[in-house]
Amino acid sequence: MSFSVNSLLSHVIEPPIAEAHGWIKGRQFPADKPLIDVAQAVPGYPPPKALTDRLAQVIGEPAMARYTDIEGLAELRSALAADAGRVYGGKITAEDVLITAGCNQAYCLATLALAKAGEEVMVPLPYYFNHQMWLDMQGIRAVHLPFRADRGGVPDPQQAAAAITPATRAILLVTPNNPTGAVYPPAAIRAFYDLAKSRGLALILDETYRDFLPADGAPHDLFGDADWRDTLVHLYSFSKVFCLTGYRVGAIIADRRLNDEIAKAMDTIAICAPRIGQVAALEGLNSLGQWRAGNAKMMRERLSALRVALKRNDLGYELISSGAYFAYLRHPHNGTPGADVARRLADRQNILCLPGSMFGSGQDEFLRFAFANVSAESMPVLAERLAEDARA
Repeated sequence: MSFSVNSLLSHVIEPPIAEAHGWIKGRQFPADKPLIDVAQAVPGYPPPKALTDRLAQVIGEPAMARYTDIEGLAELRSALAADAGRVYGGKITAEDVLITAGCNQAYCLATLALAKAGEEVMVPLPYYFNHQMWLDMQGIRAVHLPFRADRGGVPDPQQAAAAITPATRAILLVTPNNPTGAVYPPAAIRAFYDLAKSRGLALILDETYRDFLPADGAPHDLFGDADWRDTLVHLYSFSKVFCLTGYRVGAIIADRRLNDEIAKAMDTIAICAPRIGQVAALEGLNSLGQWRAGNAKMMRERLSALRVALKRNDLGYELISSGAYFAYLRHPHNGTPGADVARRLADRQNILCLPGSMFGSGQDEFLRFAFANVSAESMPVLAERLAEDARA
């Protein structure tokens, strides 16, 4: 082509999930050693029939083909505000909620509203690669906090305080974390919130996986602060909890004034989130409480089974952190790049996972396993294949 391409975009990495799936393209896997796909974080089960039946009932209605308000359906915004209030406590209203086409879009719109090219957002390592890709596309500098394996993957607020500059506009936290699975303790989340508040920054808190916490109870109490809107920008996804990844529906909970600015970008990019996805999310919040709780229990059982399976003495692989959908493992092949280890696992053990190098610098000794697709009964099989690789 003779025309030029935006260099900010052309310098961004290729989508990592597509790259990993390319490693096994065209392969057939034997029945005695089927593929264990722990590369992508998608639910390993379909939406409940009650939800899809509801969608089948309404899909032919003329309204389903029309836009919603830019901020989303009023009923869904109210329902999410009530749901979040039950989980976290504090006062959250429908005016605080803006519905997006998935949580990736929520993140993109929030950071677009908070920072511009040449400014900074603080991002702990390892990062969710789409978060980094978006900042790179916008010319926003990601200031990386070091990965703290000694803290179970929980970033250090003191290191964050030392890294703030006049160009810093926000601190990003993802908990439960993607890629590490680490669940940040309430005290750590509070420390980052207090730091952001004291420096006049936004705390972007991505809790896509909060429905799959390893234990009951609120993950933090930030919404209990009367002035939480001055600091907190909360991101959420309906995709995992209700198995709606293809419907594209997420949310931002933030100060109305910030959401008014975000709405300008939403109107320009997509007008609104897809109506059918919003209807699906509303049905989930209104009618699927028991089903939702059952899935949370199932994921806890899978997490427990994974942790037990990875305790075997001959494993070779070290579990650094785990929770919700993810586990972060240190591989035993010293000096070998994680990408080479991941390719070898795909080729020899029929395990498709992602190398830590896809999640930032200094991560070559790690691998990410999105274990949500693996049944509890299959966790010992996964561990046996890893042990076999370690012995090779």
